[in-house]
Amino acid sequence: MKINKKIVSIVLWIIGLSTLMVSLAFVSSKQKKVEVKNLSVYVENNTDDTFVDEEDLKTYLKDRQDSIVNTEIKNLDIAKIEKALNAHPAIENAEVSVDVNGDVNVEVKQRTPLVRVFNLDGESYYIDTQSKLMPLSDSHTARVLVATGFILEPYAQRVLVSVNEIAKNELFSKVSMLDDIYKLSSFIVKDTVLNMLVQQINVTKDKEFELFLAVGNHKIIFGEAVDIEEKFKKLKTFYTDGLNKTDGWNKYSIINIKYKNQVVCTKK
Repeated sequence: MKINKKIVSIVLWIIGLSTLMVSLAFVSSKQKKVEVKNLSVYVENNTDDTFVDEEDLKTYLKDRQDSIVNTEIKNLDIAKIEKALNAHPAIENAEVSVDVNGDVNVEVKQRTPLVRVFNLDGESYYIDTQSKLMPLSDSHTARVLVATGFILEPYAQRVLVSVNEIAKNELFSKVSMLDDIYKLSSFIVKDTVLNMLVQQINVTKDKEFELFLAVGNHKIIFGEAVDIEEKFKKLKTFYTDGLNKTDGWNKYSIINIKYKNQVVCTKK
């Protein structure tokens, strides 16, 4: 009796697939019995500011859950580890994986502070580059732009709300200056010249901004955080074409750029 070649091929394919599935199940079962041998931590940091390192995070994890090393892979809760790491105030994002050798690999991206805020109550905290509030560190102080003056927001009431969310909330936006501080600071930091020049942002009672510089004994009246690019372009032009043709940086006590298409200076 002739056997249909097509039927034979299908039967062989099914047998092969079944064998493969059994093998994979065996390997998976065997792998789950493997214990974690090493915990490797890599911290991505794009600045000179180091708020956490490998040993800090190993200690942080050890304090918050059972030991990772020597734990069977099947008992390892990857989601729980990632959740614990992402709750760290200096971490922007964390990813955890396990390789075939039983090593746990942790990759962490550190948060980057943009500006340090000092509110009216003397409380201090950072706003990071993702517009979120960030607490100070006991081990490191970031060398960043400083914002002072009539800033009412306490850290505790805004920590779970990003600056962008504050700006969209009608109630928050009426009293908050954090969204404007973030916008102004972001523009300054992204500009190489301004980042070297501007050291401090001050908020006035009228919710306007003043700038204090690293050079020149004068104050910049910026006004509200609107037309930011236009105002700074005007300031750069004045410094290049104006001050260089006068008595220099120390001639004026106030340089006002809040008005459209003009720079108003007050002599000392």
